Amino acid sequence: MRTSDRVSLCFSLLLLLLLLPSNPSEKEGQLGGLGGEMPSEECADRVTPQGSLYRELPHIINTDGQYLFCRYWSPKTKPRALVMIMHGAGEHSGRYNELAELIMNESIFVFAHDHVGHGQSEGNRMVISNFQVYIRDCLQHIDHMKEKYPGLNIFLIGHSMGGAIAILTANERPNDFAGVMLIAPLITLQPETSTPTKVFLARLLNYVLPNIGLGSIDPNFISRSEEEVKNYINDPLNYHGSVKVSFAVQLLNTVARIEEILPKITWPFLLLHGEADKLCDINGSYHMYDTAPSKDRTLKVYTSAYHVLHKELPQVTSEVFTEIQKWIVKRL
Repeated sequence: MRTSDRVSLCFSLLLLLLLLPSNPSEKEGQLGGLGGEMPSEECADRVTPQGSLYRELPHIINTDGQYLFCRYWSPKTKPRALVMIMHGAGEHSGRYNELAELIMNESIFVFAHDHVGHGQSEGNRMVISNFQVYIRDCLQHIDHMKEKYPGLNIFLIGHSMGGAIAILTANERPNDFAGVMLIAPLITLQPETSTPTKVFLARLLNYVLPNIGLGSIDPNFISRSEEEVKNYINDPLNYHGSVKVSFAVQLLNTVARIEEILPKITWPFLLLHGEADKLCDINGSYHMYDTAPSKDRTLKVYTSAYHVLHKELPQVTSEVFTEIQKWIVKRL
């Protein structure tokens, strides 16, 4: 696009922006349910996006009355700790079964849910009025598990966008968590996708055409394992559509929030990142490691590895599983 055309487009969008009222979905104070109200009562015939009855599935109801599908991995012996897994954008909690079982075998109770608009949970696919909804829902689920298993240490595991959710969740209650493990977390955006011009246009478009698509996640960037790429593509619970402008703006707002809190992080954390990650910028992990004042922090980089380290080439995945397992057990 020529400079003159870009200026003309920006000017036209700005005029439209001035003619439109403020978008209430951008204001946390006007969002229902962020204050921690009790969830709505059960509805016997409520079904998942795939048509299954929620009453026959493990689930919670968030404070907006949306049903969230849950998964639980319960050890055979008395649990020594709790671990919550937070999945990334466009995927679902079922993709963490192998990792969850590994942790469960250490007599640790593992739990997760599909975020709003993901997997078997309700909500428009990858549409969120405010990123804080993800954090609020995770805290609700954590509180539920704390009531069932009082007195146990709680750890968080977050991948990609789930890493951002884990960071912000821990920030809400910094003294509640024994540690946070981050697999290729979203901390900063890729430089080529977040130039000042693109950010400016995205924020303007969010007011005019919030549902316009910006392109989809390239499955070839997920892993170097051809089998895992095929599994990702063929998984009906994954979202393969276009990422909307409104969702991209929520991510922009989120990385800005994380930037503000990095100098305040004192809780223990483990950062794992693939050197060749093309979806979440590895510089974000370096930045967090260098900026956070936590005295218990570890960063491990995997040479040539892509984004989903827990579904990478077998040697990498095995190393990642071992690293997470050892890190948790050491802090029990």
